[in-house]
Amino acid sequence: MKGVERRLLGLLPRRVLVALGVLAAAQGVLMVVAAGLLAEAVAGLDAGLLPWLVAAVAGRAVLAWVSSLVAGRAAAEVKRGLREALLRGEAPDAGARVTLLTRGLDAVDPFFAGYVPQLLAACVMPPLVVARLVAADWASAVVVLVTLPLVPVFGVLVGMRTAALTGRQWASLHRLGGHFRDVVAGLSTLRAFGRTGHQSGVVRALAEEHRRATTGALRIAFLSSLVLELVCALSVALVAVPVGLRLLEGGMGLSTGLLVLVLTPEAYLPLRALGARFHASAEGVAAAEEAFGVLDAPPAPSGGRAVVGEGVPEIVLDRVTVRYPGADGAALEEVSLRIAAGERVAVTGPSGAGKSTLLLVVAGLVRPVSGRVLVDGVDLADMDAVAWRRRLGWVPQRPHLFAASVADNIRLGDPGAGLDRVVEAARAAVADGFVAGMSQGYATVLGEGGAGVSAGQRQRLAVARAYLAGGPVMLLDEPTARLDVRSERALVEGAARLLEGRTALLVAHRPALLSLAGRVVRLEGGRVEVPVGLREGKAA
Repeated sequence: MKGVERRLLGLLPRRVLVALGVLAAAQGVLMVVAAGLLAEAVAGLDAGLLPWLVAAVAGRAVLAWVSSLVAGRAAAEVKRGLREALLRGEAPDAGARVTLLTRGLDAVDPFFAGYVPQLLAACVMPPLVVARLVAADWASAVVVLVTLPLVPVFGVLVGMRTAALTGRQWASLHRLGGHFRDVVAGLSTLRAFGRTGHQSGVVRALAEEHRRATTGALRIAFLSSLVLELVCALSVALVAVPVGLRLLEGGMGLSTGLLVLVLTPEAYLPLRALGARFHASAEGVAAAEEAFGVLDAPPAPSGGRAVVGEGVPEIVLDRVTVRYPGADGAALEEVSLRIAAGERVAVTGPSGAGKSTLLLVVAGLVRPVSGRVLVDGVDLADMDAVAWRRRLGWVPQRPHLFAASVADNIRLGDPGAGLDRVVEAARAAVADGFVAGMSQGYATVLGEGGAGVSAGQRQRLAVARAYLAGGPVMLLDEPTARLDVRSERALVEGAARLLEGRTALLVAHRPALLSLAGRVVRLEGGRVEVPVGLREGKAA
């Protein structure tokens, strides 16, 4: 048994394992009793034993149902615990994490509901059968004891190959699910740039890879079933042929011979079924291995414990260079920029110049490969990242609104804020007018992604969210992009109130938003060029 399987077993409470073991032993006892009753009834032509036989078979069926119920409930508890642990951790790849949380952990069900009960049955039933065979006919018991180990040996040989193929299958599904989720999330952008056809080809190629991996795993699974069936059939034949000859010669009683013939297949059945259960649970084991890898991974460094004061800070970028893996050049190269306390600095430049990367560096979401970011003289790398991000207000190009009320979407800036503060933030962002016109006002439930409001309204709600956060540093990433003139005017009015008395870094192109800045710098090819505009003094 691999380490991941032992760890999965360790997630089950001891009382569950004990209960499943007791149920498996009880089923084994009833199976031996039923075999004895059947042999006696047939050999002695005694119909009076049939009711007892039916009761034994029915009892075994009831115990099997109880065992599956206990295992199913235990599986649900384990999956819930794993999902909660994964959701509490960081998710650098959201698409892949969604696949793991849904299809991946659901595939663990066959392990707990099928493999574990069958594993306990395989440990309990063969010894019971062999013990009864020893009492009935020791020669047949010896043959069973000699051939019984062949089943797990062949099962392990084929199972090792199955595990490798199933791991490859899960990896391909992981890539397919993660990529498909990311494609769906960015479908509007792909359509705008005419890249839907290319991504369709990528998804098709990933789906074909997953199909081939699944077919390969199924092929080996069928081969495993063939091998195990052949081994079990030959083993049973080694017992059945001598028993038949001894019955013909009169060296064995009919009831004893029938008992041996009925019990012998039952000795191999749990091991043969265990192989099938193993193949059914292989995908879940592969997913669990990845889940444990995520849980065991060391947490991403969150910086030190240095915390700057609560006032409006000065931010200095000192020769900051950022390179993304696989990129030909640097996203930012030797960028130096000083933003005085309370100053508003706008950044312009062509697409791909590194403007959004600059904001991510200031937010602490991207670490430079060289250089440093100083906040009131304290290196951002030495600061508590969580405490720093609490001091930030963020208005992205495409703010996400959740399927919740307008108030709850604004309240993300401060989850403990009351309705009066939510309304105040909406007024500051010039959003109270259209919110009041909604059917239920601030209690109106929006669709996922902001369905029900326009792009400009969505941006103003994001400004209100940042206003409610109340941080002394504001980062705005082209919030007026793709807005009409009227929506832009309202957003700029709200942004002006948002930036009052705060240090701000704005990515902007349009004049209306640039008018809020006290200084404008230009990024070109990841480098800062000569400022294109400057007004003396700090922004009001």
